[in-house]
Amino acid sequence: MTSNTSSMEILAKILGNPARVKIMRLFLRNGGKAFAKKEVVKKSRVNSAAALRELRLLAAAGFVRKLSAGWSFNPSFDYRTEFENLLINTDMLDRKEVENIFKKAGRIKLLIVSGVFIKNKDSRADLLIVGDRIKQKRVEEGVRKLEAEIGTELAYVVFDTQEFIYRLDMYDKLVRDILDFPHEVIFAGKGLSTRELSRT
Repeated sequence: MTSNTSSMEILAKILGNPARVKIMRLFLRNGGKAFAKKEVVKKSRVNSAAALRELRLLAAAGFVRKLSAGWSFNPSFDYRTEFENLLINTDMLDRKEVENIFKKAGRIKLLIVSGVFIKNKDSRADLLIVGDRIKQKRVEEGVRKLEAEIGTELAYVVFDTQEFIYRLDMYDKLVRDILDFPHEVIFAGKGLSTRELSRT
């Protein structure tokens, strides 16, 4: 992957378009769950016409099936493992994109990803955001955007800097559960050094 090409762009070229990638991830990550078309539109953030077109194409290919409750992944699809390896199990995290999404939400001091981003199902949170003057609506919009690309809901935590440092000093269980277990620091400002994060 070149520095100028995102993972979504690469997959879109391989599979046809970004809408198809998003919808396929949604069904792969949610097994036998059925989604009405409007849910597919909402969760994947694609327009209604595109969603219906992709659902029909994927149904014709045997990837999904139409049920009375909506559309569902077809458990008999022969190439499930191959598509899971391509769309789910590979490292497709665009770290710069994640950083840019949330830097617009306020004065971000720390941004950590865990859980689904690093293939760790035991994490209590997928995303930790620390900063000041954080706009909650911007955070929520960023989370929804990532959820659409990843294909699943994210568990996220937002702290202002003072509260985070207080919790860090008090060995708060939630904070320690994030920092003491597998995670990746996407961004750390001057106010939150590696030394501070590694306190014991």
